[in-house]
Amino acid sequence: MRSKSARHDSIEPDRESRSSGLTELAAELMRRAREASLPAVDQGTEVLMDLESDGVRCVLVRTSAAHVVPLLSPREQEIARMIARGLPNKTIAAVLEISTWTVGTYLRRMFAKLHVSSRAALVAQFLHEPKDPR
Repeated sequence: MRSKSARHDSIEPDRESRSSGLTELAAELMRRAREASLPAVDQGTEVLMDLESDGVRCVLVRTSAAHVVPLLSPREQEIARMIARGLPNKTIAAVLEISTWTVGTYLRRMFAKLHVSSRAALVAQFLHEPKDPR
């Protein structure tokens, strides 16, 4: 009967060879990416590498800027702007033609998304939230 260490020893060289093979592959891919001059896909996106091996296509792209996704929906942003102006829930509800309960629900969800617990903190966090460049 083989011991656990004997089984473990027979597995390790295989893992090491796969690991070194992956390291060599990554180095080769990076070398090809530096040498390749592929066209841009669209404004702000550049294809660094486009390879196919064993039926698997690998595309490496570089984008100029990360796409910013706002945490708050457009409606939540509208309510946050009204809160920043100092409007109470009742006034916000009247302006948007929704119930005060709905305004309260929006506030709770906005508090959760921005990890805050007060209207003042919500406004401060909203003003520092990245805006969508589109």
